[in-house]
Amino acid sequence: MTTPQHAPALTLRRVHLGAGGPLSDVRIDNGLVTEVHPGGEAPRRPGERDTDLDGRVLLPGLWDAHVHIAQWAAARQRLDLAGTASARQAAEAVRARLDAGPAPAGPLLGYGFRDGLWPDAPHKDLLDAYVPDHPTVLISADLHCCWINSAGLALLGLDDHPTGLLREHACMEAIAQLPVVPEETMDRWIGEACAAAAERGITGFLDFEYADNIADWTRRMSAGRVPVRVAASVWTPHLEAAIARGLRTGDAIGVPGGGLLEMGPLKLLTDGSLNTRTALCHDPYPGMDAGHAEARGLARYTHDELVTVMRRAAAHGIDCAVHAIGDRANEMALDAFEAVRCRGRIEHAQLVTPEDEPRFAALGVTASIQPSHAVDDRDVADRHWAGRTHRAFPYGALRAAGATLELGSDAPVAPLDPWTGIADAVARTDDDRPAWHPEHRLPLDYVLGAAARGRHAVRVGDPADLAVVDTDPLTADADTLRHMPVHGTLLAGEWTYLSS
Repeated sequence: MTTPQHAPALTLRRVHLGAGGPLSDVRIDNGLVTEVHPGGEAPRRPGERDTDLDGRVLLPGLWDAHVHIAQWAAARQRLDLAGTASARQAAEAVRARLDAGPAPAGPLLGYGFRDGLWPDAPHKDLLDAYVPDHPTVLISADLHCCWINSAGLALLGLDDHPTGLLREHACMEAIAQLPVVPEETMDRWIGEACAAAAERGITGFLDFEYADNIADWTRRMSAGRVPVRVAASVWTPHLEAAIARGLRTGDAIGVPGGGLLEMGPLKLLTDGSLNTRTALCHDPYPGMDAGHAEARGLARYTHDELVTVMRRAAAHGIDCAVHAIGDRANEMALDAFEAVRCRGRIEHAQLVTPEDEPRFAALGVTASIQPSHAVDDRDVADRHWAGRTHRAFPYGALRAAGATLELGSDAPVAPLDPWTGIADAVARTDDDRPAWHPEHRLPLDYVLGAAARGRHAVRVGDPADLAVVDTDPLTADADTLRHMPVHGTLLAGEWTYLSS
């Protein structure tokens, strides 16, 4: 990681150095932490900036290891369906939005429904009964299915679809056909989302948007300073272009300001999702005929296909980030890593067999986890992975087996707020119910490092990507931890957020 050049130097005074750490003064120069003075009393130098932090806590800047930034930015503008408890209730929410006016010029877009526990099935006829004329597209929280009324299906050239509920590839193709938000509008929305992330202590993220992320982030950063670092993933349609440029995972990509954009991994999907019942599993889903082609979920690659693509990327220094949710998908992903012997990550790792848990460490594969999914999906897992939830979202077991864990949100599937994920990793509950499989809770000191790209402390020589919080996380109660008051965020020694 390179560091943008900044001046003049800055000294943070009277700040606790990390959770539970001593009161110290910390000097930042040229975008790096250059001095730490336990007990304070750092020398004052003419022309330098001083900030008295009055006993607050200084942490390494937080990093979200899994974001879909354009979809998160767009979701912030859409009808929120996260709280709907049935298909009918979701349809009623759409009707209420249209009645409140004015109607959108294009399709009405909703986001966030979870139909895995709904008592009724989403169907175009139900949506038509409430919204007969205005094209309406409702996208699930997991991004793996969408529900469309007849007017919306006609707009997308899908008039003959029998149910209006599209899953996996069909869903993604339909969403890709929606009217495109003007580039300048989307970039503005993304800028606002990044600023909001900085307000929560985030200094960077890995963007898995299904797009030409290298080109898009080069444009955004060339247009003005962005308050975060970004690792830009590539998808297979853009893999050859990245290879032709000689880009390797971790390489800095030249943009104004320097050092804020880097090459990320290649993103690959092996299966679907739990809520959509397309996560690829060894066992069939309850109520499904075991002989049905989709009874155990959907495979997006064969083993040989996955190995071929991964080998191509690895040969050119590009790591692989493999989406795997079901236990069969995780086994397939690990088998491919073993065959290729390349570096990389498994995204999600939501259902893992005991035999596969130690393979993460043995193969050097990072488990990129999203702790809020364990909390949000516990009831769905109890229904659709009944009898297997002792190895669902098995963070404690993976850590005990030596795996390296990194934390993310999967925004917009969960909010782009690291403290939500940190609290969920520690508590395994976000309501008054007991922790769900408490054996998989993670200790807070470990979680803070996993949420900061492996940085467990602020040290001399580190990039000055830092977060200042009002409360020591080690002494915070559950509610305070979840809503941690962030006083300020520094990126390469410059404030990207500072509370008034």
